Amino acid sequence: MTDYVLVHGAWGGGWGYDRLAADLRTAGHRVVVVQLTGLGTRQSEFHPGITLTTHIDDVCAQIAEAGFERFVLAGHSYGGMIVTGVATRLGARIDALIYLDAFLPEDGQSLWDLTGEWEHAHYIGSQKFTPGAVAPLPGLEHPGLSAHPLLTMLEAVRFSGEEAKVGRRIYVFGNAWEPTPFRRFVARVTTEAGWEYHEANAGHDVMGDQPEQTLAILLRCA
Repeated sequence: MTDYVLVHGAWGGGWGYDRLAADLRTAGHRVVVVQLTGLGTRQSEFHPGITLTTHIDDVCAQIAEAGFERFVLAGHSYGGMIVTGVATRLGARIDALIYLDAFLPEDGQSLWDLTGEWEHAHYIGSQKFTPGAVAPLPGLEHPGLSAHPLLTMLEAVRFSGEEAKVGRRIYVFGNAWEPTPFRRFVARVTTEAGWEYHEANAGHDVMGDQPEQTLAILLRCA
């Protein structure tokens, strides 16, 4: 039995992992789908002071509550920022760190640093309506989407040395979505030692578009 921790992306909630979590549990594993402050099932807790550290704290607290000692940690999209932050604290306990079409920051980088002018204009423009909150990007459609805390996009990840202790590093790239901010990470993970790389014939929602492939990748970490 392997313990899995799944972290969703910006504006969304844990529902994106419903099928994957169910399939992992059916295979006999334990799964935590993290609920992030101010998002998804916790939208009522939204406030403009939520930071990236808040969401890293959420993940660490829910891992502790579940009693997971060692685990596989996966993050989708913005969730890549969070799981990287978790690795700076708990890296020695992470058997595999999986980025599902996700942001892959280096030391000192924020999500702002990893996005471009179009996204920045949207982040700033949202402040006219709800200071401290960013509306979903144009084109994103889901009834459960909500505003995302701006400060999570501005806070940088700071490496501690603990992240170097992660057992395996895996990147899954959805190659059917353009323009994508994630293509920039492909060159890094295909040339830098220590990475396992997969391409999915999928849009950004790799778990929904290629559920069997995503499940197989995660099960190989068991």
